[in-house]
Amino acid sequence: MPVVSIPGSKSITARALFLAAAADGVTTLVRPLRSDDTEGFAEGLVRLGYRVGRTRDAWQVDGRPQGPSVSEADVYCRDGATTARFLPTLAAAGHGTYRFDASAQMRRRPLLPLTRALRDLGVDVRHEEAEGHHPLTVRASGVEGGEVVLDAGQSSQYLTALLLLGPLTRKGLRIRVTDLVSVPYVEITIAMMRAFGVEVAREDDVFVVPPGGYRATRYAIEPDASTASYFFAAAAVTPGAEVTVPGLGARALQGDLGFVDVLRRMGAEVSVRPDGTTVRGTGVLRGLTVNMRDISDTMPTLAAIAPFADGPVRIEDVANTRVKECDRLEACAENLRRLGVEVSTGPDWIEIRPGVPSGSGTEITTHGDHRIVMSFAVTGLRVPGISFDDPGCVRKTFPGFHEAFAELRSGLGDDR
Repeated sequence: MPVVSIPGSKSITARALFLAAAADGVTTLVRPLRSDDTEGFAEGLVRLGYRVGRTRDAWQVDGRPQGPSVSEADVYCRDGATTARFLPTLAAAGHGTYRFDASAQMRRRPLLPLTRALRDLGVDVRHEEAEGHHPLTVRASGVEGGEVVLDAGQSSQYLTALLLLGPLTRKGLRIRVTDLVSVPYVEITIAMMRAFGVEVAREDDVFVVPPGGYRATRYAIEPDASTASYFFAAAAVTPGAEVTVPGLGARALQGDLGFVDVLRRMGAEVSVRPDGTTVRGTGVLRGLTVNMRDISDTMPTLAAIAPFADGPVRIEDVANTRVKECDRLEACAENLRRLGVEVSTGPDWIEIRPGVPSGSGTEITTHGDHRIVMSFAVTGLRVPGISFDDPGCVRKTFPGFHEAFAELRSGLGDDR
């Protein structure tokens, strides 16, 4: 029975870095994710004047509730959406001029709902080229706070950024949300803010954040549930195989653990315990229709195993996957078609017919997206001959993925 050690959650590590930087005192983060995204976030904090001490198993951050210690900085956010959205918001609480740029991939991703909200709060935010995209400059003089309206229908990260900012404002924030996707990620944010001493109240579509700042703490990062989905899916498509991920159980913060409930509906055996989760393949994989609005990062994982189901798999309400590292919905459809699978798509859905993919010599077009690589690696358990045009893009969240997946494959009895 393979027991898989999954690296720390990217989402939790990024939030924890923001909270640690904003807190009063020194925070220790235990088992943070070390990947391109999180290293980029930590480097961004250093550029803004925060001290970040990094060892193998823990990071220490000296918090500054008053904001960055430098009055000018130029921050490169790499490919990281959390870095590119959270750090300008953190900088707004300080006093100085801070410029943020990102990779070509990240420059294409939208930011305007967040920058509009910051402007409504009096923050001087200027996009240097395309409106609503990086690069941008924040001329910060602290944030008074008050009421603001936000559309978080494209990304819950916009709301998370404002929630995290709230305690650093002078009056606190009342955020009225007109649309919201990926609600479980917002719940992660609120739970983590509580661990750093701040209680967020919710009144229907209004989130109320008090002023007063954060307190430093020692915070352990749980394994990444989105990353775990590939290993759980591997068990589900392999009759008799069983995969256990320790440290990711019933008390997990991450909504993406809900992916195992989808696998259960398809026929896999699933056990979620306080100390971990186990998925066992039964040889049955049923078709289904599923709304994945709240766990959309695992949409590619399901799409990649859908051809092996006994009926169509229809994934709905995932429009926001079109504005991730790539248009993930179309990327999945494109690659499945190249494998000979019948696929239909719409504005916010994808439907995959059952079939026998033919992978001999097929190169998966990754579009530089780590989730496309990791998802179709699962397809490769049943389809020999698959390769990737950019296998190294997994460094964004899991630099050791290919080695870990090869070890899993060997443990499942497949040495291809």
